[in-house]
Amino acid sequence: MVSFSQARDMFRIQKEAKRVKKELRNIHVEAESSGVKVVITAEMEMVTVEIADDVPRDQIGPRIIDATNRAMKKAQVVSAEKMQGIMGEMGMPTGQ
Repeated sequence: MVSFSQARDMFRIQKEAKRVKKELRNIHVEAESSGVKVVITAEMEMVTVEIADDVPRDQIGPRIIDATNRAMKKAQVVSAEKMQGIMGEMGMPTGQ
């Protein structure tokens, strides 16, 4: 059976997780690949894609993919760092 103290702690952790998730929406990460710049949130949602005028048409797709993958990797790191505190409070390993 869950004690009142445990329930209160779980509610506090859940509230903190929601706050961090909201914060992640406001963190923008960008990456560039030879004239293509992609910006995504730390919650993995694409914000913008900018393509320079001199990028060859046949290279746009591969460069978008490359820039997006780079930005997503950066965003995953940011997200993991923000969530470490909450994970520790839940008794889960934080990788430290």
